[in-house]
Amino acid sequence: MSGLDTPGDRYVIGVDYGTLSGRALVVRVGDGAELGTAVHEYARGVIETALPDRQALPGDWALQDPDDYRDVLRRAVPAAVQAAGIDPERVIGISTDFTACTVLPTLADGTPLCEIPELRSRPHAWVKLWKHHSAQPHADRINALAHERAEPWIGRYGGKISAEWQFAKGLQILQEDPEIYGRAERFIEAADWIVWQLCGVETRNICTAGYKGIRQDGRYPSEEFLAALDPGFTDFVAKLDGPLMPMGERAGGLTAEAAAWTGLPEGIAVAVGNVDAHVTAASAQALEPGHLVAIMGTSTCHVVNGSQLAEVPGMCGVVDGGLSQGAWGYEAGQSGVGDIFGWFVHNAAPSGMASHQRLSELAADQPVGAHGLIALDWWNGNRSVLVNHDLSGLIVGLTLATRPQDIYRALLESTAYGTRMIMEAFVEAGVPITELVMAGGLTANRLLMQIYADVTNRPLSIIGSAQGPALGSAIHAAVAAGAYPDIYAASRAMGRVDREVYQPDPANARAYDALYAEYRTLHDHFGRGGNDVMFRLRAIRNAAARQSAPQGSAPLEVVG
Repeated sequence: MSGLDTPGDRYVIGVDYGTLSGRALVVRVGDGAELGTAVHEYARGVIETALPDRQALPGDWALQDPDDYRDVLRRAVPAAVQAAGIDPERVIGISTDFTACTVLPTLADGTPLCEIPELRSRPHAWVKLWKHHSAQPHADRINALAHERAEPWIGRYGGKISAEWQFAKGLQILQEDPEIYGRAERFIEAADWIVWQLCGVETRNICTAGYKGIRQDGRYPSEEFLAALDPGFTDFVAKLDGPLMPMGERAGGLTAEAAAWTGLPEGIAVAVGNVDAHVTAASAQALEPGHLVAIMGTSTCHVVNGSQLAEVPGMCGVVDGGLSQGAWGYEAGQSGVGDIFGWFVHNAAPSGMASHQRLSELAADQPVGAHGLIALDWWNGNRSVLVNHDLSGLIVGLTLATRPQDIYRALLESTAYGTRMIMEAFVEAGVPITELVMAGGLTANRLLMQIYADVTNRPLSIIGSAQGPALGSAIHAAVAAGAYPDIYAASRAMGRVDREVYQPDPANARAYDALYAEYRTLHDHFGRGGNDVMFRLRAIRNAAARQSAPQGSAPLEVVG
């Protein structure tokens, strides 16, 4: 391209696909300055109760429409460029990130099955969002068989793979709708599918393949293992397998069609797909080993690089080069964080107090422990360290004197306890944590950040961008376009972080030590077999839902 004489006048686009919307961000290559942004809300959002044709869905389902993802390219990208006031001809690359594990079945050319007219009424033809949790029985089967056969890869995932991941969701499709499984020629992460839409080339990124696709040491689970799960499952790896590429690589050039959608120059670099949490490590300048980033939104993802391989109980996985080349990338997470706070505000807070700001103000006025409550942060299941999405929330200590702000603070604290559990699991397994960096929209809540500092008894650094994933994607776009030699150099130049913004209060930290001990007791009792009441209640609920479902829309039954 002509006229790009200095690093300061070149630009990249980062596109962050979230649960409810997609954000495009225009970033200057030379210094990471964020010049313009735009958000497009998905027209269909999360499809949880019924398909667009009003066919009822079973419990614990979460689907999406892939055309919502294309609309982000059509709408948010041109709007961000316009807001930045730049010449689109000076854009040299685009990169995307996605919530994971969000997956869809397609034809060999990438056409989503849900876009085939005769298949739109089939729930399993649609995109399965990360928080689609009805594959838990299939994850349980995979885990049990892996331990029975002593599969070497199961230890890399802390002993359990998740209901959110590719193999559990794929097995669910096979056993609940074998025809859809057979029609699916490819089964692909949305992170890779949207790159396919941009550059016309199918690629698979090593990040999601390793963390969500059980690919370790260059191999997926064996055909023998898949056959033992279900004889019809032996071809699943063939549906997953594709050109595998490391993070920050160029997947291809922007097609003419995608250039028309976005208003960007045809042929510019399209980076390999990535995960929203993982790209944030680059934008937070946290790629050095031991710098743990907690990306806090509806859920929280914890990522950290390590210099050596270790097996950490209950982790989401460890992948060579999963965050950046030359390091072992570790991932853990909490399935519900902001979602929990939002549930309380929208469904339980009384009139006049139904806002995060007001509840936080009231909750901040009380000493640690004054509310007399302990909550478990499992309102959307437990991702780490128990890896079971059939677990549910709990609050202990309620009395007639309990106020809304008490419950709200207990919910905030419960998520901090969950993060401390994850950090301790890392350290105990030999993965040191030297810095805790917070990212995501929840960092704006000062009470929440101080609680995290006090509960973990560590200083908190805060990412210097309100749009960490989009900035992280833009940084990867700069590497894919050749503006920097590697992601480390790009992160140093374009990322930003404010170090040790929150300091733990020693008295509060001591008080939280006592409360955290109670949390651990409840955590282990209800999560490790002391009492399975949560599972029994879920089974009763599901049975009641089946009985009350309208004729013709009953939940799908497992075949075989």
